Amino acid sequence: MSLQLAHQSHSNLPSKFPVILLTDNLMGDANIGSIFRLADAFNIEKIVFCGTPFNPENNRLKRTARSTLKNVAYEFQENSTEAIKRLKGLNYVVFALEITSDSQILNSINFEMESKIVLIIGNERNGIDDTLLEITDKKVHIEMFGTNSSMNVAQATGIALYEITKSLPRFQKK
Repeated sequence: MSLQLAHQSHSNLPSKFPVILLTDNLMGDANIGSIFRLADAFNIEKIVFCGTPFNPENNRLKRTARSTLKNVAYEFQENSTEAIKRLKGLNYVVFALEITSDSQILNSINFEMESKIVLIIGNERNGIDDTLLEITDKKVHIEMFGTNSSMNVAQATGIALYEITKSLPRFQKK
């Protein structure tokens, strides 16, 4: 018989994946809480929230994030363009998760060649601002098979983080 493991019983990696999530005006408290849970689950460096500030004391956000608000490094930057330029100056490769005329299918990218990654995720209604899309290194999208061309930002982020981290060397050593 299988037993469900407690949170403390599963293995944790001692170091973080070299991935930063950068949000462009993400506003939904449930989505922000989910992003914290995903950042913790995939053991990434941090989240950089840009644009619209959020309230970390919001009850819906805290309920969704659970205890991950304490575990995940995050910061707020008002200007997303400046934040991206700063991270590029630190040798991060910047990917935008957005379907565009020149975006590539996410699972066709070899992230193993990248040592430091920024993944930009966009606003629930408008996606990633065009000015940010212009300064990213690559645009990627999730291949979809239905009639809709988008999905919830937190769900898409989970898929993207899985695709990115599974191709990084530490994931393959598990």
